[in-house]
Amino acid sequence: MKTDIEIAQEAKMLPIGQVAAKLFVSEDDLDYYGKYKAKFADSLYGKIEGKPDGKLVLMTAVNPTPAGEGKTTTTVGLGQALGKLGKNAVIALREPSLGPCFGIKGGAAGGGHAQVVPMEDLNLHFTGDFHAITSANNLLAAMLDNHLQQGNALRIDPKQIVFKRCEDMNDRALRNIVVGMGNRMDGVLREDHFVITVATEIMAILCLAEDMQDLKNRLAKIIVAYDRDGGPVTAKDLKAVGAMAALLKDAVRPNLVQTLENTPAIVHGGPFANIAHGCNSVRATKTALKLADYVVTEAGFGADLGAEKFFDIKCRMAGLKPDAVVLVATVRALKYNGGVAKEQLSVENLAALSAGIANLEKHIENIRKYGVPCIVTLNRFVSDTEAELAYVKAFCEERGCEFALSEVWEKGGAGGIELAEKVLKTLGEKKSDFTLLYPDEMPLEEKIRTVAREIYGADDVTFDAAAGKQLVKLTQMGFGNLPVCMAKNQYSLSDDPAKLGRPSGFTVNVREVYVSAGAGFVVALTGTVMTMPGLPKVPAAERIDVDGDGRVVGLF
Repeated sequence: MKTDIEIAQEAKMLPIGQVAAKLFVSEDDLDYYGKYKAKFADSLYGKIEGKPDGKLVLMTAVNPTPAGEGKTTTTVGLGQALGKLGKNAVIALREPSLGPCFGIKGGAAGGGHAQVVPMEDLNLHFTGDFHAITSANNLLAAMLDNHLQQGNALRIDPKQIVFKRCEDMNDRALRNIVVGMGNRMDGVLREDHFVITVATEIMAILCLAEDMQDLKNRLAKIIVAYDRDGGPVTAKDLKAVGAMAALLKDAVRPNLVQTLENTPAIVHGGPFANIAHGCNSVRATKTALKLADYVVTEAGFGADLGAEKFFDIKCRMAGLKPDAVVLVATVRALKYNGGVAKEQLSVENLAALSAGIANLEKHIENIRKYGVPCIVTLNRFVSDTEAELAYVKAFCEERGCEFALSEVWEKGGAGGIELAEKVLKTLGEKKSDFTLLYPDEMPLEEKIRTVAREIYGADDVTFDAAAGKQLVKLTQMGFGNLPVCMAKNQYSLSDDPAKLGRPSGFTVNVREVYVSAGAGFVVALTGTVMTMPGLPKVPAAERIDVDGDGRVVGLF
């Protein structure tokens, strides 16, 4: 059996100009990054903004498990299937982070015969967007420390510096560090921290900004520290905005690539959904909606994280109204949620399936809270039995959901025809009555409780003393009307990754709260979730290499 990278390296890619032509985009509106990658020119959106929007379909999933769910693979396969049905479709994805690529998860270009290519480029440096974000972030950090060194005219309290350095790699040793060691000219001695690039506020800003001016306005609002009177100090105060924008001027433009079947793919931005808002850029999604009749996008991890943030943060800010949601599950993942060990997932077990399907049920209920029609698709594995497939199908249809099997990993677009037809049927017959989970004016604490109770199924929320004080302060500072971005483990609906299925009788603990003023949301850290991951005992990096012909091997 061929690996994902072997399948991708055998792909017959079209020159990217021909892919753009499918969307009626001319070469004048492209900046080429080699033969198979391009960025849209700034001129494009002004030419298409008067066009009507296409239909917006969100791809989400049950809580991820070691068994795998295949959300990106299904997104790519659905886009390919819509193309096979003669529809003008485009997929809109996030860019992969190097952290999980060299860690435990692998890349994020899909899999099997439903991939985005060039796969190696996409999973590695791509068009340099993440490097630009990292540079802009660390420029601001450098200017902050230089300001302290050069006399501290803004009276910054070194004990109240909240802005962190970053790199796009899993490196637990950088979570807590000391900077400024050495002699007097080596900087002010203080504690510092690193986060992974995809968890930075600048990543969120790039993904939520409408244009360059909006980007600069958001960068200016970044709170880097507090002064000795407790007042905020911003990137604007440090006079860093212009230089940061210069580093981001190309990164802010969406990228165009293609799938294995030459379906256009707009790939831009990459915030994690467990510690950030987990969606591709607003610019990418809005551009896609003007260029195609059907846009399939995805939000990271399970629907309790990515989909909730897609609705309550991205759609709220950008004025987007999704037309349908596809909820991806696997029989293996549901059995895992029902208590089956990973090694036993290939054995038929209807009792475990019956227990674990409660996880799927909760996600269906959650999507309905937003008034959006839901289609459930099972990403089929060879070990799935007919009895198991029939059980899930009946379960979904009893709850009024369209249901389809997906075999896109094995068959590409042809394996997604059933799903594509169910999506088209839903779009034609059911109207989305999209609504947000909570209003802007709801107090921050109640917004957090609402997400925890309504989406996670928690009984209540507890707040550490520091988090409670910060909520009061942020409200007094005028941030009370912002949405909340919940940072939570991805494996469970609760804040405890060991509680699988549909847990009940639990409380969610919020240990820290801070504002991302430029991004426009308040972050609540729950449980033990980390903003800088670490590598596993055997990282994926150990098997990655370059052969004698210059080809990357072992990436998947």
